[in-house]
Amino acid sequence: MVLGETVKPTRMELINLKNKIKLAKNGHKLLKQKRDALILEFFKLLRETKDLEGKLYSQLDRAYDALVEAEISHGVIALENLAIAIGSIEDLEVKTKNIMGVKVPMVSDITVIKELLKRECSLFEGSAKIDEVLRYFENALDTVIQIAEKETSIKRLLKDIEKTKRRVNAIEFVLIPKSEEQMAYISMRLSEMERESFFSLKRIKARAEE
Repeated sequence: MVLGETVKPTRMELINLKNKIKLAKNGHKLLKQKRDALILEFFKLLRETKDLEGKLYSQLDRAYDALVEAEISHGVIALENLAIAIGSIEDLEVKTKNIMGVKVPMVSDITVIKELLKRECSLFEGSAKIDEVLRYFENALDTVIQIAEKETSIKRLLKDIEKTKRRVNAIEFVLIPKSEEQMAYISMRLSEMERESFFSLKRIKARAEE
C-alpha cells in the first residue's frame, strides 16, 4: 500500500505527525529508563538469591547435624511424633510491593510460624538439643522463604523486562521510522503542490497580461 493511500498530505497532518514523533521519542526514552532499571534490579536479585542459597546450604548442614544429635538423645520415634504434631504450616502472609510498576511478593516475618513450632515442641521443654534443632531449622525456614520471594520476583521482573523491550523496539524500529517516512512524504507532496500552485499562478498571470 502506497503512502498516498493512507496519509493525507496536509499541513495539519504534518503537525500531527511531528507531535506524534515527539511523544513517541519521549515515551521511548522513559521505557528505556524503565527497562534499564528493571534489568539492574533483576541482576541485584540474582546476586542476592545466590548468596541466600549458599547461606541455606550452610544452615541446613548445621540443622541436620543438630538433628542427628537430638535423635541420639531422644530417639527417632520421639522426633517423628514431634514432626507429626507440628504438621503443615499455612500461617504465612504474603503482601506485594512495587518495583517500577511490577508487583512482586513481600513475605511477612515468620514470627507466627516460630511460635507454632515452639508450642508444638513444648513437650521437650528444657531440652537443649531440641532447642538447637528448632533454632537452626527456623533460620533455614526464614532463608527458604526469602529465596522463594526473590525467585518469584525475578520471574515477574523478567516477564516485564521482555514486555518493555518489545515496546521499546516497536517504537524505535516501527512507529518512529514509519511516522518519519510519512512526514517526509507529506513534506515532499506539499512542496510539489506549492510548485504546481506557483506555476499555475504564473500561467494565469501570463494569460491575464496577454
